[in-house]
Amino acid sequence: MSQQSKLATVGFSRIGGMAAIGFAAMITLSNVVMVPAGLPLTGAETGKVTEFFATEGTAVGIGSALAPAAWILATLFGAGALVALRRSERDRNEAWSLLGLAGLALQNVTFAGVIATRLALVSTAPHDPSATAALWALHDAVFTLNGTFLALALLGLSVGGLRTGLIRPWHGTLGLLAAALQFSSATLARWVIADGTLGLLGLVGWLMWVVWIVAYGITLIRQKPTPSVRRTPHDHTCAVPA
Repeated sequence: MSQQSKLATVGFSRIGGMAAIGFAAMITLSNVVMVPAGLPLTGAETGKVTEFFATEGTAVGIGSALAPAAWILATLFGAGALVALRRSERDRNEAWSLLGLAGLALQNVTFAGVIATRLALVSTAPHDPSATAALWALHDAVFTLNGTFLALALLGLSVGGLRTGLIRPWHGTLGLLAAALQFSSATLARWVIADGTLGLLGLVGWLMWVVWIVAYGITLIRQKPTPSVRRTPHDHTCAVPA
């Protein structure tokens, strides 16, 4: 790879790193708006759900408005991480970065369903409590199962980062632990929805995911190009007899 190509690679990886930090900021800001307003927890009673979505449409609208930008930033992060990891992975016939990017794409699609359900609840809550109960049950199920795809993203990019030496051991361990918590929450979705205390699995995993993605973003921003070494196909001297 030429020096110019390496600089271009690192440049795109830095864009991905900035996108990772932007994504973390977006999802944190969304929660800063929604949680103080009283966003119901997984498994909340229908009465609380109806009251929140009937009276806090503005908060839901602001949180929803941040989501499209967050999905774009998450995809940019995944692409930037893939660029940083892919060349080294190809040398070993591995594809952990592709697995991570697939996880990010799937979580974007799944969480679009969560946001769509919240917007629907704003419309139904003031007028149709029975529809609200059904929509909230769907919301909880999709929200909890989304941990599967977060786990996939964490697994792929953590293992890929560790295998290529891009991230440090503590960072990779954090990602793998967060993946385990997210996957456990998704696997136990039926009981997480029924028992709010089990939701702590997903919450702790989510907090670790935010720290992990910020650290990954900083790593990508700080990445430096390695000097390229040009090699000739036949680097030897031929002796000519006198």
